[in-house]
Amino acid sequence: MDRAAKSELVSTLGELFKATKVVVVAHYSGLTVAQMQLLRRQMRQAGASVKVAKNRLAKIALEGSDVASIASLLKGPALIAYSGDPIAAPKVAVDFAKTHEQFVILGGAMGKTTLDLNGVKALAALPSLDELRAKMIGLIAAPATKIAQVVNAPAAKVARVIAAYAAKSGEGAAA
Repeated sequence: MDRAAKSELVSTLGELFKATKVVVVAHYSGLTVAQMQLLRRQMRQAGASVKVAKNRLAKIALEGSDVASIASLLKGPALIAYSGDPIAAPKVAVDFAKTHEQFVILGGAMGKTTLDLNGVKALAALPSLDELRAKMIGLIAAPATKIAQVVNAPAAKVARVIAAYAAKSGEGAAA
């Protein structure tokens, strides 16, 4: 890789680190090409991405970014998973690590907060942004539904009482 390509890669990675909300660092040694493609596909479907870059260049790109604390994790065959959604990259990485023992999560960062393995797992356990939105809408819609049921309930009870009274008086008239 020539000097111009290296500087372009460093600037690209620098922009990426400044724009992302969460970064997960993992070792991928021992994964096959098919497994790496599967990981990339799963990340893409979740709205996250995976980048493999030379550790030295990645460390240069980290300087001045919020996630600069992950520089110490960049040793050996490390890859960087990142996403704008703080849950997407950790969730896919943890799920992938469960089924592929060669994929070892080292840690990560969310903004200026450094995460160890347990921190990444804790983020992965949280519901995604879409799930949280759905729950919020459900909580907001539930009271409206209950209010409609309460308002309609007395009218329904009155209608049943009148129907029962009409049925009873109808029996008395027939006898």
